Amino acid sequence: MVCFSALPAIAQQPSAPPAVDDLYQIGKQLFDQLAPPEIKAQYEIPSKEQWDEFAARLQRALENDDLTALAAYEPEARAALMALRTLPGYEDYADWLEQRLDEISVARDVTTPPGPTAKPLPPAARGMLPYYELWVARVRTRPAPARAAEIMPRLRAAFVAEGVPPELAWLAEAESSLNPAARSPAGAKGLFQFMPSTARGLGLSTFLPDDRTDPEKSAHAAARYLRMLHGKFGDWPLALAAYNAGEGRVGRELAARHAHDFASIAGSLPAETRMYVPKVCALVAVRAGVPPEKIPWPRSD
Repeated sequence: MVCFSALPAIAQQPSAPPAVDDLYQIGKQLFDQLAPPEIKAQYEIPSKEQWDEFAARLQRALENDDLTALAAYEPEARAALMALRTLPGYEDYADWLEQRLDEISVARDVTTPPGPTAKPLPPAARGMLPYYELWVARVRTRPAPARAAEIMPRLRAAFVAEGVPPELAWLAEAESSLNPAARSPAGAKGLFQFMPSTARGLGLSTFLPDDRTDPEKSAHAAARYLRMLHGKFGDWPLALAAYNAGEGRVGRELAARHAHDFASIAGSLPAETRMYVPKVCALVAVRAGVPPEKIPWPRSD
């Protein structure tokens, strides 16, 4: 039986929804009463302590530079996602985990030794962007999230207003599955998964109201941040790497290796970042029809 970790706390809303303990008990009862026997044979609803422990381990694997270690989380992450989709009130965590599971699965693909008849992985292409072609093939097989038709025009308009290519608004799919309320166990929240300190530094409120859940406000902030990062690094893959791993980490790796591009430092960046950058570029290419080398520079004012 696959077991994972503990369910994170849900912030109380002004309308006073059920307490997190009540939501957990409701979800567990529904699972016990309604889940088919074959599902119960594979999964069990974890305790909150188990979720906390799993979430902490997964976060460390995302931040580590070992793709093999990240890939090993696939069974637990799949079980966790199934349970989060079952428990009422935890859908916002599920949309965060769904995108991390996507990256875990590709990490498995690139670290699993090929069988005797397997085709080799495609070489780096598009300006030496590792794993880009693999991500393009993956994204092409699935439709955009159901929310895209309603929300993407709003995000694109905010990016245009900030002088940033609107195609890059698809970054929100990689961050949150286009769920404005998505949240991570680490405290990131919203379409663009801003941590509280980053959000406040970009002029967003994080408490009553939490602007991170506002599509327009968060999109303007994300576009401004991307524009700043592009101005610092002069390259969209590096700007995306800095968005995910932090500009300090990217700057240090570039300086240490006297490098000027993402591919030169990818192996020393967090495992999540190594998956995230080609994933976002593939989303832009497939959803918006713009390959990475054709993404325009920010508007010069």
